[in-house]
Amino acid sequence: MECIAQAKCFGGTQAQYKHRSESNNCDMTFSVYLPEASQQRPVPALYWLSGLTCTDQNFVTKAGAQRYAAEHQLALVMPDTSPRGEHVADAEDSSWDLGAGAGFYVNAIQEPWREHYQMYSYIVDELPSLLSKHLPLDAQRTSISGHSMGGHGALTIALNNPEKYHSVSAFAPIAAPSQCAWGIKALQHYLGDERSQWQKYDTCELIKKQPIDKFNLFVDQGTADDFLQDQLKPSLLEQACEASGQKLTLRYQEGYDHSYYFIASFIGEHIAFHAAALKE
Repeated sequence: MECIAQAKCFGGTQAQYKHRSESNNCDMTFSVYLPEASQQRPVPALYWLSGLTCTDQNFVTKAGAQRYAAEHQLALVMPDTSPRGEHVADAEDSSWDLGAGAGFYVNAIQEPWREHYQMYSYIVDELPSLLSKHLPLDAQRTSISGHSMGGHGALTIALNNPEKYHSVSAFAPIAAPSQCAWGIKALQHYLGDERSQWQKYDTCELIKKQPIDKFNLFVDQGTADDFLQDQLKPSLLEQACEASGQKLTLRYQEGYDHSYYFIASFIGEHIAFHAAALKE
């Protein structure tokens, strides 16, 4: 694990690292914010999963989250959104919604994606294990959040692994990837045409199958989001939660779009939500 950038920030440290990933069979980059308290003791961590076309740096530079992480003395972990590299498969037509920057937080089983696109295992197992060995993070106090494709990733990962996370939230998540163009394209390429393989990575399908009592899903959605109806489909999330009894706090934020201006406006409330859960 090699530190490739570092700066002091709100009394703590904002850093970027590179390492060789066994899951993804390539070099991966991620960023971490460590608050000042980490100099004395292990601190809880909030994992942030970013959306389509993003890297580990979008949230770092645009969300303004470090000030809130410093206030609550918790770490932020920001992985990249996909494997990358000369020998890593990418979309043949260079489309932005498949391949590089679009890993969708799944374990691919189809060629040519299977060799490198194991983002689910990377987020759930490999990266936490690596960080527990090298950074002062409390492995027993972890939460997860994300935006758009990353909101999809955060919700599905938490629902599949409730024992690993204290809380989960999302901004404008792709709530039902089996029922939108972005999700169908990605899941077909990575997992094949058999839709039973998709259910593990579809929030609405997971909730229908088994609500998770320990979680109150905390979701913010802008009403001026260009992708609201065609790709994100929060109404399907509401319906699935109501039918199954899954606890959900879904806030429609009037006039906000899909951008980081939206995230920056409410990230403080999300970090406070997770900080409270991590103290329990």
